[in-house]
Amino acid sequence: MGRVSGLVPSRFLTLLAHLVVVITLFWSRDSNIQACLPLRFTPEEYDKQDVHPLPLCRLVAALSVTLGLFAVELAGFLSGVSMFNSTQSLISIGAHCSASVALSFFMFERWECTTYWKPF
Repeated sequence: MGRVSGLVPSRFLTLLAHLVVVITLFWSRDSNIQACLPLRFTPEEYDKQDVHPLPLCRLVAALSVTLGLFAVELAGFLSGVSMFNSTQSLISIGAHCSASVALSFFMFERWECTTYWKPF
């Protein structure tokens, strides 16, 4: 039982870390959008990369889907359905930890927005 009790707080902290990085990326997506555009771009081109509706799956749509999936996972975790499943916890810790690191590089290195989510 000692291993499971150590996994629960680790999973919660990696979930929150990933959530904080996604919310920060939502607020500071301007530099990533500009990386997708040519040096001289029009406001229409910027809006198309930023908030153009599906099926083009631009950055705001991708981040919105990410936040929706966070709500589903946090609801399952906080309700206790998957809280004490050690296999689920290990997979979640690994996935959210690696995603937090990758999204930090995405934000600070100003990668293109298509790196986050490829359009169809």
